[in-house]
Amino acid sequence: MRNAPSVELNFVARRRPVTLASAALLLLGAGAAAASYIEYRQLEGHRAALELRLDAALRSAHRDPATDLRAQGLSAEAGRIAQELGTPWTELLAELEAASGASTNQVAVLSIEPDHSKRLVHITGESRDLPTALAYVERLQKSTALRYPMLDSHDLKTDDPQRPVRFSLSAEWRAL
Repeated sequence: MRNAPSVELNFVARRRPVTLASAALLLLGAGAAAASYIEYRQLEGHRAALELRLDAALRSAHRDPATDLRAQGLSAEAGRIAQELGTPWTELLAELEAASGASTNQVAVLSIEPDHSKRLVHITGESRDLPTALAYVERLQKSTALRYPMLDSHDLKTDDPQRPVRFSLSAEWRAL
């Protein structure tokens, strides 16, 4: 049988000295690795920025129905508030108070209901008798804030001992 060749291990032997070519190759490899790492980080940052832009574009393109309904509700509410603010309340209330004062405070205004779409105001009041209610309507016909005040209905309250007249009138308000 043949003997296997012997292997000699010498851990104390001196290393070969570093040559200029091996040092140059080492520096070239380290520089290439550093350049690759820097380029990788730049591409990773660019990719992340593109993903953010894509997410933003998808979010703006995707319409949430709940958001649209909320926006419509807010828009309708804003329109209603704008209409309410367009009602000349100061002038209307001043005219009603002046007419009530002209009737020696024998007329009580019970309710005022605006109809913004028709620019009408419906007024419900109570007076001691029908002539006082008619005088109140006549005084409102001279108003600068109201146009065409008309008595819509009247009713004698027989269940009340003073027997007041409850009346309702409507008028168009003027834009002042």
